[in-house]
Amino acid sequence: MTTPVLDVRGLAYAYPDGHQALYGVDLHVHRGERVALLGPNGAGKTTLVLHLNGILQAGAGSVSVSGLPVVKDNLREIRRRVGIVFQDPDDQLFMGTVRQDVAFGPANLGVKGAELERRVLAALDLVGMADFVDRPPHHLSFGQRRRVAVATVLVMEPEILVLDEPSSNLDPASRRELADILRSLDVTVLMVTHDLPYALELCPRSVVLSDGVVVTDGATYDVLTDEDLMRAHRLELPFGFDPRRVG
Repeated sequence: MTTPVLDVRGLAYAYPDGHQALYGVDLHVHRGERVALLGPNGAGKTTLVLHLNGILQAGAGSVSVSGLPVVKDNLREIRRRVGIVFQDPDDQLFMGTVRQDVAFGPANLGVKGAELERRVLAALDLVGMADFVDRPPHHLSFGQRRRVAVATVLVMEPEILVLDEPSSNLDPASRRELADILRSLDVTVLMVTHDLPYALELCPRSVVLSDGVVVTDGATYDVLTDEDLMRAHRLELPFGFDPRRVG
C-alpha cells in the first residue's frame, strides 16, 4: 500500500479551557480519494481540520502529509500541501481584485512575473472564473466568491483540498457547478459537510466523527443507509431524500 497522503494516528486534543475535543482519532486518506467527514455539531470535525495544516498542534498522536510530520519546522511546506477552503469565502478574499487575491499566496512564496500570472490564470480557469480576473471580489455573487476562494487554494498546487461545508448558502445552480468543478480536479479531497446528498454525490467514502472519535469509516452509500448509525449520531437525511433511489 502506498503512503497515505493524509495520515492521522491517535490524534487527541483538549482546548485550553479543558474541553476534550478529540480522543485518539485515526484517519488515513490516499492520493486521489474524495472523502466526506460527517458528524453532528460538536463532534470535533473543525478541530480535526485545524490540525491538518498545523493551525492547532496535537496534544497526543500525530498528523503527517505524504510522510511529512505536521510540526512547527514543517508548517510552511505543510500549508502549501494542505489547502483549506473555509465556509465563508469572505474569510479568504480581502484584496482589491480577484487576481490579487489568487496571487497572494504564491507571491508570498516568492513566485513572480510570468509564472505568477500563469498560475493565477490556471487556478481561475479550473474553477471557471478566469473571465473575472480583474473584478473586485465584493462585486461577485456568493457562489462566484466561493469558487474564487477555491482558486486561492488551488493556486498553491496543494496535495489535499479540505472544504468546510462547501455547499452551504449556495443556490441549486451554484451547488451543481461547484460539484462539477470538484469532480474535475486532480487532487485529494476531504469535505466536511452536513449536506448528506452532496456527500453521496461527490465522495465515495465517508468517515463519521462523533464525540471526538471515528465511529465508522466506509462507503458513503452504506453509511447513509444504516438507519441505526444515522439515528445514533444525529445525522439526518433531507425530507424525501432516499439514497437507495439515487442514480
